Amino acid sequence: MPQYLDPYGQRYGLQTYPWGVAWIVDDDLATKKQLAAMGLRPAGQEPAAQLMWRSRRAKAGHPRTALLYRISQAKPKREITAAMTASLQRAMRARRTCPTCGLVFVYCLPTSLGECPNCAEGTTPESWELEGAAA
Repeated sequence: MPQYLDPYGQRYGLQTYPWGVAWIVDDDLATKKQLAAMGLRPAGQEPAAQLMWRSRRAKAGHPRTALLYRISQAKPKREITAAMTASLQRAMRARRTCPTCGLVFVYCLPTSLGECPNCAEGTTPESWELEGAAA
């Protein structure tokens, strides 16, 4: 019997299958990533099972796991509203605006400096760095 096969959840507290076996046993199970690829989300449901496997990336002796959810209980992904889009645009613009000089850059400013690299170094920005500047 494989090390990570626990179809009744007696050993791990949740139905557990080794890598590549769960879809053979129950084709209604999927990981969050697989649900997202289908345009679905778990929608608050508790995990129905888990995958477990050994990996060289994992800490010594600790298996890697992935939770599995029921596809039949999943709901469609939420649509992004106009207000959400506007909010994200404002947040990203704030990350690109220097608090010292007030210029808006085409890239996010490094948080380690607390300002744009030009203000930190006492130089002037190149035209390609600024949003809305002619190239």
